[in-house]
Amino acid sequence: MKHTDAGVIERGEVQRKSRTREFVKSILWAVALALIIRTCIVQSFKIPSGSMEDTLVIGDCLLVNKFIYGIRVPFTGLRLPALRDPQRGDVIVFQYPRDRSKDFIKRLIGVPGDVIQVRDKRVYVNGVLYHNPHEVHKDPQTLPREASVRDNFGPVRVPSNDYFVMGDNRDNSYDSRFWGFVPHADVIGLAFIKYWSWDQSRWLPRWQRIGKPIT
Repeated sequence: MKHTDAGVIERGEVQRKSRTREFVKSILWAVALALIIRTCIVQSFKIPSGSMEDTLVIGDCLLVNKFIYGIRVPFTGLRLPALRDPQRGDVIVFQYPRDRSKDFIKRLIGVPGDVIQVRDKRVYVNGVLYHNPHEVHKDPQTLPREASVRDNFGPVRVPSNDYFVMGDNRDNSYDSRFWGFVPHADVIGLAFIKYWSWDQSRWLPRWQRIGKPIT
């Protein structure tokens, strides 16, 4: 009887160890899958500032397509083949060129070879007035070039493999007018949908913004 009891206890311990191993394996696979998705497919971001108003407002949470421009191979400067190149009008997430530990989001205005100029708040691309329906101007005054490059800038030509970006909230955006171009290697992906939005001032969800595509 003692031998049989010992055998029952031993089988129970083996079963518990087996269940523990399966649980640990499941957790590890889940973590690995989450890392693969975050690194290669989609990643979530939260909007911390008003530079993209009213397209994106503080508290918006969005998803970014990371494979459309070519997946970046971790720990290398390599990219897999892209579905398409970044295009004028795309809302892109990228590493801030002056501090790559920070991620910025802006609208792409100039692609390689474009000549960009801002005259009295109006943007010209290759000499043609470029108006995006999402741009807003919340400051009625126009600053002279001597005071700021915000309203009068350029002309500059976008270098090969670089992009020129601006915030939709044109009068309150720290963008390529101030710090230069975005290298292609620093582009993370295309922002495509708002999956959540939280109004911190009222502690309420913004239901009307949830699930809306980013255009």
